Amino acid sequence: MTTPLLSVRGLCAGYGAVDVIDAVDLVVAPGELVAVIGSNGAGKSSLLRAISGLIRIRKGAVDFMGHSLVKLAPERIARLGLLHVPEGRRVFADQTTEDNLWLGAYRRLSDGRGDIAREIEALFERFPQIKERRNSPAGLLSGGEQQILAIARALIAKPRLLMLDEPSHGLAPTIVEIVFELLRELRANGTTILLVEQLAYGALSIADRGYVLSHGRIINGGSSASLLGDSDIQRAYLGQSLGA
Repeated sequence: MTTPLLSVRGLCAGYGAVDVIDAVDLVVAPGELVAVIGSNGAGKSSLLRAISGLIRIRKGAVDFMGHSLVKLAPERIARLGLLHVPEGRRVFADQTTEDNLWLGAYRRLSDGRGDIAREIEALFERFPQIKERRNSPAGLLSGGEQQILAIARALIAKPRLLMLDEPSHGLAPTIVEIVFELLRELRANGTTILLVEQLAYGALSIADRGYVLSHGRIINGGSSASLLGDSDIQRAYLGQSLGA
């Protein structure tokens, strides 16, 4: 593997006096889609929050593009190009779809409004699901449309690494397929992605590599093919046993 874009070593983090992430090691190389799977309460969302500076790191190292992220504020981390799309989309509900994209680009206004406007039009062409709703308040979009908008809003910021927390949450199966296909296309186009997902089979099916998180600790990791073929992981996370 090439030099990691993101390197996490011995990470311990939590809330108050309680650690929910315990000695986690994880790497993401440029151009990879890496999945972190695990059951509810495994600490997947907390792992992303620790990396993006939203919860305090008690011990360990988090390096991104040669910069230590430990003790950096979330806005400083975002400026480095690490963008976090949290669970639940978190769109600006009272702003239009197009305004949400402009808000995603606010750190880039020095690039010129004309360039950003052209990029927004390109995103609307790429994502016709939200193009039709460009003038609608984002709060009126469906769950799937809001998820696509949240991803597009992160893309307009030109991320070096895109972290996605449970993008399938609350979506109908047909919409989940659309979102996973979008992630596959982003990865094919060179976007580096760290994906946290409870839908283990879908996540591993589009990922290069994966990690299994349980009770805040990494208990397994490897290529997606090896994890999909592991009988213990099949029984615990994929709802099937080997050969089923």
